[in-house]
Amino acid sequence: MSSKFCLTAVASLMAASASAAASGPTDPQIAHIAYTAGNIDIEAAKLALEKSKTKAVRDFASEMVRDHEAVNDKALALVKKLHVTPEQNTTSIELIKQAAATKAKLAKLHGQAFDRAYAVNEVAYHKTVNGALKTTLIPSASNGELKSLLETGLTLFSEHQKHAEHLSASFK
Repeated sequence: MSSKFCLTAVASLMAASASAAASGPTDPQIAHIAYTAGNIDIEAAKLALEKSKTKAVRDFASEMVRDHEAVNDKALALVKKLHVTPEQNTTSIELIKQAAATKAKLAKLHGQAFDRAYAVNEVAYHKTVNGALKTTLIPSASNGELKSLLETGLTLFSEHQKHAEHLSASFK
């Protein structure tokens, strides 16, 4: 069951990334997509902190909250400095919609089933977001400071992906 909705989330995120790539996202759209993706992972981590009793899952979730909040704070400071208003777009709307569906499915799970599904979802989510950063968001960013922030985020989120893969493997 967890693999099924995880794959749905991945497919939705990939389609959303492809949609942004086809229309060449602007810096305000990129800012909104990146901030939205961070918030989605923060919310998933907060759900894990509410539901999980497993130390490794709770530690990982705490790291996700801390790191994604820090990156989002930097993003907000940057858009304020640049006098840019993040622009909602098809990709960010789809991300929010899919996140709500994934959260609802995760919320129904308990114990090790939740832990396993959360870890699998985190692997898929980070792979997809990292892929979108590499192939669409970073190449499309025209502002150097935004591009630099996205590259810093990619480095951090690549480490998150490795951590999530390790966590997921512990449940097999």
